[in-house]
Amino acid sequence: MGALPIGPLGEYIREQRRNAEYSVRQLAQAAGVSNPYLSQIERGLRKPSAEILQQLAKALRISAETLYVRAGLLDGGADVDEDAATDGHGVRSAVADDPWLNARQKRALLDIYEAFRIESARDAAASAPDDEAANPDKSGKSDKTDETIHGPVTSGPTEQ
Repeated sequence: MGALPIGPLGEYIREQRRNAEYSVRQLAQAAGVSNPYLSQIERGLRKPSAEILQQLAKALRISAETLYVRAGLLDGGADVDEDAATDGHGVRSAVADDPWLNARQKRALLDIYEAFRIESARDAAASAPDDEAANPDKSGKSDKTDETIHGPVTSGPTEQ
């Protein structure tokens, strides 16, 4: 049984750590692992568990799936890409993997991306057929009537 090379995984983690402008000590603390253990992972001497990879991904703000694929725990084939296309992980992975962006830029792009996804979901919900107006809830009144009386519900001030 041939072992997967773990050196490239460690190199990738080191690269992501540097892009995030973390020292080994800072990333180790953020991920909840020891400095020596993280150093050994980066040097390819240790193969981290899926749980440790998830903690590192969270601390680095990158996709855990990307680390799983690089560690050989997941196949990077079509199944992963199909799932990614439907829930945004593909975009998040692409941003996280881009070596030309620093951590601040990656966070900004991901924040903007999430804002657009939320806005699109709201637009889709608003343009969906309004079944609730035709079907009152258990209290006997419909949401449409409530909106007519009280005005539209907002979640706070909006920027223009």
